[in-house]
Amino acid sequence: MNKIAHIGIAVNDLDAALALFRDAMGLHVEYRRVVPEQQVEIVGLAIGESEIELLKATTETSSIARFLEKRGEGIQHVCFEVDDIEAALRNLQERGYDLIDKTPRVRDDGRKYAFVHPKGTHGVMIEFYERKK
Repeated sequence: MNKIAHIGIAVNDLDAALALFRDAMGLHVEYRRVVPEQQVEIVGLAIGESEIELLKATTETSSIARFLEKRGEGIQHVCFEVDDIEAALRNLQERGYDLIDKTPRVRDDGRKYAFVHPKGTHGVMIEFYERKK
């Protein structure tokens, strides 16, 4: 593990969340994008070498919508940067952890990422990003 890449926070209202994180706390918006395959709109805010990701559901059936319905707003996942994502996934799978992604997904910028199911990780979903080379 190299660092915490970001912390994902599920929110109902991006503008209200930005009023806190951007306007009141002074964090800089790095990006804002919709990810259709995950049915989510994401706003990334820089803080040091890490980010806060604000996550808003774009459909009522998305995983973020289900999270908000079940738990309300709050931390939805923690993302760790790793050098070798396949090795990180293999290590957890060999130790009996339930992977959402047995093989990494690839973002539009080429970065590999994958999720570990929260039922075995103390209720917090874990995401891995492979470090950009």
